[in-house]
Amino acid sequence: MKHSCAIFDLDGVLVDTAKYHYLAWKELADRLGFNFTLHDNERLKGVSRMSSLDILLEVGQMKDRFTQVEKENLAAEKNQRYVEWISKLDESELLEGALSLLEALKKKEVKIALGSASKNAQLILENVGIAHLFDVVVDGNAVSKAKPDPEVFTLGADKLQVPYERCVVFEDSQAGLEAAKAVGMFAIGVGQKHALPHADIVYPSLKNFPVELYF
Repeated sequence: MKHSCAIFDLDGVLVDTAKYHYLAWKELADRLGFNFTLHDNERLKGVSRMSSLDILLEVGQMKDRFTQVEKENLAAEKNQRYVEWISKLDESELLEGALSLLEALKKKEVKIALGSASKNAQLILENVGIAHLFDVVVDGNAVSKAKPDPEVFTLGADKLQVPYERCVVFEDSQAGLEAAKAVGMFAIGVGQKHALPHADIVYPSLKNFPVELYF
């Protein structure tokens, strides 16, 4: 079946911002006195900011040490550091194949939505020069439930008035792929096949993506 809507995750799919998330979380962990590794960081993919903080504190065995207000302050501290980095982003941070795929979809008049947990998505899209290619942007400011809840995807499809089964989701996280499958969307994993078992199909990157197969 050909689809009429493409919904993209942001970090790790379109833009190479995942490394800045990791650096900001690691900096916070270092300040709190424990090590936070790239392996630990895999658990944060597609997860909301406060849920990510809970995982980080769990890694450091500090999960019950802070009040809710203190945790919100820690999350804000991490985000401030992250925003400092992404404010300097430009088109060079786009992942290979991302721009050509978006432009090809636009030429075919496929609806394009963003479905990202990031609360800084609009800033990132503008800094890397692709904001104009999206019909709808749904980010962490617009939803109350984090992936694997499908709200971030269903809201985009609903705004575009496209049935869920006509949507293709591009994701690099297990949580995001689970969210897509939960509502009958076609789930394309971007990354390593063994790490994304919930995907309908996996591509190592968006480079030379076969648009005609799906749209």
